[in-house]
Parts: sequence; C-alpha cells; structure tokens
Amino acid sequence: MATDSLPYARERRIAELAVQRAAILTEAVYTSKIKGTLTKDDKSPVTLADFGAQALVLAALHASFPDDKIFGEEDSSDLRSNPELSGMVFKAITDALNSGARGSGESAELGTVTSEKDMMDYIDLGIHDNSAKGRVWALDPIDGTKGYLRGGQYAIALGLLVDGVVQVGVVGCPHLSAEEGGEEGVVVSAVRGQGAVVKQLSADLEAVASPKKLWMNQVSSTTEASFCEGVEAGHSSHDVQAKIAAELGISKPSVRMDSQAKYVAISMGQGEVYLRLPVKLDYEEKLWDHAAGSIIVQESGGVVVDMYGETVDFTTGRTFKNNKGFISAPISIADDVMKVIKPIAIEAYGKWARSSL
Repeated sequence: MATDSLPYARERRIAELAVQRAAILTEAVYTSKIKGTLTKDDKSPVTLADFGAQALVLAALHASFPDDKIFGEEDSSDLRSNPELSGMVFKAITDALNSGARGSGESAELGTVTSEKDMMDYIDLGIHDNSAKGRVWALDPIDGTKGYLRGGQYAIALGLLVDGVVQVGVVGCPHLSAEEGGEEGVVVSAVRGQGAVVKQLSADLEAVASPKKLWMNQVSSTTEASFCEGVEAGHSSHDVQAKIAAELGISKPSVRMDSQAKYVAISMGQGEVYLRLPVKLDYEEKLWDHAAGSIIVQESGGVVVDMYGETVDFTTGRTFKNNKGFISAPISIADDVMKVIKPIAIEAYGKWARSSL
C-alpha cells in the first residue's frame, strides 16, 4: 500500500508541515531581542511566539480541514486589547512567511495569514471544548514556554482526536537531537497502528527528510532504566518521583526537560520512564499537553496510563477530569513500573477514582 493512501496520511503530512512552519517562527522570535512576554491568570508565561505559532498552525488546519474543531491553548484577548503586541505578533508571522515558511508546492496547502484580523480570528478557532465527538485537533503552540525562554527544551505539539481517541500526533522539538551529538531539531509523528517516525526539522518546508522508525528501549528490568521528568517543580512532584525511582532501583540521574520533548526523548531511547505526578491532587492536566506525545510513545512500543494505572480518558474536554498524573514506560517494564507507582500514589495522594467525581 502506498504511503499516501494510508489512513490519516494527509493529516499527518499537513500537521508535520504546520509544526515545522511554526518552528521557523518560534526560533526567529527567540533569537530576536523582543519576546513580548505576558503573564496569564494561572501565572504561566506567554510570548508573542506562542500567539504567532498558534495562528500559523490553525491557519493551516483551517485551510486543509475547514470542518474540524480545534483546541488551542491561547486566545486573542490580550492581542485585541493591546494593538502594539498584536502588531509585533503579526510582524513575526510576516517575517517567518517571507523567510521561506510559506513554501510552495505541497506546503501551499498551509494557507497564509494576511492581516492582524485574520491572525486573531485564526487564534480564536481554538476555543472548542468538546473532545468526545468528531474530529478535534489539540494544539500547544509552545509547550514549555519557560524552557523556551531560557533556551532549553520546548515543543510544538499537535494531535488529532477522532471521537475521543488520539489518531495522529506530531511534536516538533527545535532544540532536541535524535542522537547524542547530532544536529538539533526533530519532528516526530505517529498515526495509530502505523508506528512513529522521526525526521530532521528543517527551515526549508520543501526539504525531503528521510524518516527513521522509532522503538523505545525495551529494557528487561527497571534497574536498567532512567527517567525523564519536568524541570518545573510546580508542574510535577519531584519528591514523590524520587521515591518512585528509588523503589524501582533506578540509580541513573533523572533527565529533566520541559514540555512534551520528554515523550519524544523516551520514544527515541533517551530515557525509558516518564513521570509527571501532580503537586496537588486537584490539579487537572491540559489535553494539549499530552495528546500528541502520548500516541508517539504508544506507537513507539510504550504504555501511557495515569498514576493509578487507569487508561487515559481524552473525552472530558479541555482538561483531564478522569485521570491524575501521567506515567509512560516501555511495554517490557510497564507492569513492574505500575506495581511500584500505584501504592506510592495512594500513599502520597490518597485513593481516587473516576467515580468520585
């Protein structure tokens, strides 16, 4: 069967190109002197690159799949009330498009952004809140904004859900290498039942990158594993995760990085176990923080469950209401990992069940 006739082939291709185009903008903004950083109500930062990347990706989705719904992390309210910031974001978009992010040929399907009004209208396409029915895209335009601002790891993450099941995932990581000492910049994609691949992220949308199939390190024992966790202590409980590592016999130092780059890293064999346990049990994870990364791990030979061993329920809207904490591990040790994590989670957070909501 030809690759382009496989299910979701076009969705995967458009998503890869859209993420790649957004990465051109985010990297250009990072190297500029002005980031346009704001602080949102939840105390997290947002930059003009977040807004610009969301506008570019949603413009592409609307051009190719106009009937699809979209979950986007940002909205345009700050831009509509701040003409100066709006102008800065639009300039970043225009500069990115003029630098080659528009492309030609097949990338012309990505559409364009011709005015500040278009830009804000595209951003606001991401207001959908029903993830259980139909085709819904979930976008985090810059996952790990703090990492982005410090020059560390960040990701542009885009996933497609169909009737509450993630079918396609694409994650672009401009600062991550596929192998030690390799060139920075990867785009990883997966389609359910078709596996996951990694390509070099290029500033040339027309560049043909040879994909490399991904398969996680199927270690035989948890003592052979290392784990990834977030940099920010406010996003995950490092103390509980350290206790879990000790119980699993993991002696290697943890790999700390921001964003869904962690999902990508373990899929590429740069670690085996990803732990993201909440600081407080009432915290609800965001859909766009896990949709794309989770299917990449699953299609790379991994398991993604919550800290109580429950399957991840993507049908509850913009946040996960039926899951607490996220655990990823290769199939070979997933059962052993959960035998340790579940009782520690109960001890640290108490018993919790979906039926309690």
